[in-house]
Amino acid sequence: MNEGQLELAPIEMVDVDMDGSYQGDELENNPTQKPSTKSLSPIVSDHALNVLNELREANLLCDAQISVGEQSFNVHRAIMCSCSSYFRAQFTGFNSRTGAGNEESRVVHIPGISASIMNCVIQYAYLRKTNISDDNVHELLICADYVGMVGLVKQCKDYLSHTLSPENCVSIMGFARFRFLEDLYQKARNYTLRYFTDVAARNTDILDLNIKDFYSIISDDELNTREEDYVWKLCVKWIDRDPENRKQHVAHLMTGVRLGLMTPKCFMEEVKEHPYVIQCEAAKPLIVDTFKFMYDLDFLNPQAEELTTPPLAMPRLPHEVIFAIGGWSGGTSKGCIETYDTRADRWVNINAEDPAGPRAYHGTAVLGFKIYSIGGYDGVEYFNTCRVFDAVKKKWNEIAPMHCRRCYVSVAELNGMIYAIGGYDGHNRLNTVERYNPKTNQWSIIPPMNMQRSDASACTLHGRIYATGGFNGQECLDSAEYYDPLTNVWTRIPNMNHRRSGVSCVAFRDQLYVIGGFNGTSRLSTGERFDPETQSWHFIRQMNHSRSNFGLEIIDDMIFAIGGFNGVSTISHTECYVAETDEWMEATDMNIVRSALSANNVAGLPNKRDYIHKERDRLMEERRQRLMATAMAREDVGSTNRSQSMVDNDPALDDLDDESPNEDVDGEELQLPQQAALPLPAPGIAPVASAAAIDAAVLPAANLNRQAEDRGPDNNRRFRVQLRNQRYGSHHEIRRRS
Repeated sequence: MNEGQLELAPIEMVDVDMDGSYQGDELENNPTQKPSTKSLSPIVSDHALNVLNELREANLLCDAQISVGEQSFNVHRAIMCSCSSYFRAQFTGFNSRTGAGNEESRVVHIPGISASIMNCVIQYAYLRKTNISDDNVHELLICADYVGMVGLVKQCKDYLSHTLSPENCVSIMGFARFRFLEDLYQKARNYTLRYFTDVAARNTDILDLNIKDFYSIISDDELNTREEDYVWKLCVKWIDRDPENRKQHVAHLMTGVRLGLMTPKCFMEEVKEHPYVIQCEAAKPLIVDTFKFMYDLDFLNPQAEELTTPPLAMPRLPHEVIFAIGGWSGGTSKGCIETYDTRADRWVNINAEDPAGPRAYHGTAVLGFKIYSIGGYDGVEYFNTCRVFDAVKKKWNEIAPMHCRRCYVSVAELNGMIYAIGGYDGHNRLNTVERYNPKTNQWSIIPPMNMQRSDASACTLHGRIYATGGFNGQECLDSAEYYDPLTNVWTRIPNMNHRRSGVSCVAFRDQLYVIGGFNGTSRLSTGERFDPETQSWHFIRQMNHSRSNFGLEIIDDMIFAIGGFNGVSTISHTECYVAETDEWMEATDMNIVRSALSANNVAGLPNKRDYIHKERDRLMEERRQRLMATAMAREDVGSTNRSQSMVDNDPALDDLDDESPNEDVDGEELQLPQQAALPLPAPGIAPVASAAAIDAAVLPAANLNRQAEDRGPDNNRRFRVQLRNQRYGSHHEIRRRS
């Protein structure tokens, strides 16, 4: 080709899979990649583009001129027409008349555009890239939109999308709507809702919104806030911006706040007694309805009709969902999947079990919307196979197997890679480590750990992978170490305060939290955190339930402990840790009793409604029926605690731990007497230890109401007191009580 001629590289086949990960369904039943949907993308070589730009800068072969203000730019008409509908019309339409004078027809005057911005536009036309910054992106986008340069408009929108922050998201949202950029507007609005707590604390533009736009944000079901108190406080700040004109909207704003989900202290002190509310007649009915809801008037009445969750207490939609996958229960492995809706405080059964079969004592990691299940055990076979679940498509697929079989494996994700650490191959405890690259669908061996670790736990903190505790074949471990991918070396850190096998760890607030486990004698409720700066371990508050081989995950800025084995039986108990108060609080139990499960947080699912509690309008009725059953069981079985404690403390049961000293296996639960399968109730939770109590827990509403009526006035009064005492059970309601 002649120099300066437009050079086109051969057309390449570009895969439309945007997340860059290896496609599991391409591996299904075929080790070679099968044809998939492709898009054709012509690619212009960088060399040709650079040559054209050099010709422009040297004013060689230029045949037109663009004038802005007092500055002009020489250009090639063909190049400008190739990417701009505006210049195509200027150079080939009415302005290209032969009788109008050739020289004048080749000059385009554009008013209101600065020379620096036009230089960026022309640079993009030649190079398909330009310098975009915070200072010029808005003006550049307006200019690119004016001249119909679609590619540059997209680059500017992408730049704004990637620079969204709590401080600028509202202004970008307003700019996008003003310029009719619907996709950018939705991204900015979704960001505002997703990071609402930070936006409310640090953004000032939100206080300048009109009442319609402000209300649409605070009332949105997608608003992501753990505490409704923050929503009300932002409403007050918005009114304070212009109290004379805005305080008239206080009642309207109150309908957007979920007043029934506020903490009673904030509601009583900052809503009910606020001057704006006191002065507003329309707000008084809302205060009365909220007061009735919070202090229960119909909630405590066993004869009340079915309750409907009122709008003032309707939970918002979660932005993150915990997936609990697989596990061990009843002496067998399980393939069940449950998801946790943190806003409704409910576990939801998901019909998407792996068709390849169940597994327990496995590890999982999340990349995008895909959950990778690594290794494990099904009661017969120790796996080196790995599976991936696409939470959007709800499909399971096979990926490449590991080099080693790994049960009790620890799994962590770092920089888009998945690490399988240690474990048990059926013969030996392992110190070997493998790394999976989803782009190539390959496992590779990396340097081994300093210690053999089976039934340990791993997580990522500050670009390093920490492996904690475990079992080496002789003893439970109190040691821990980390892997640095930059040095490709494992390094020991100070030992933990307790030996922990069947442990779980998680990175939280720049520290490493290690919780629960088995010390060789008993299951632990203790937890401790490691500070990388001081290289020291510190105890945290003990859990309400001792447990090993359980799920541990972060959601709503809290640590959730899920399921596990308490030394006597497999449990479904869920509780969450609040770092601000160093407190563990009860959450709703899983629907399925199990241990040796995995728990993962998946954020931003486009189909999250498939994984959340559907009947949100029945949440209050469900809770009422459950608490009525619990209160009846508590009244009917007054002496159960003593007998239950005798069973739990039977020294003969402690010997069962010695039957499987290799690992924290739960199979011994089948050997227990039937009555010992019931765990000791946590404080504040009614025991269920008799057939009558168990039946009460599943009685329909009509039967519960009838039983309540048969109790007589005195018993019914006592029952209502017990029901009131039991009302706060989930972590949401405990927070409201605090």
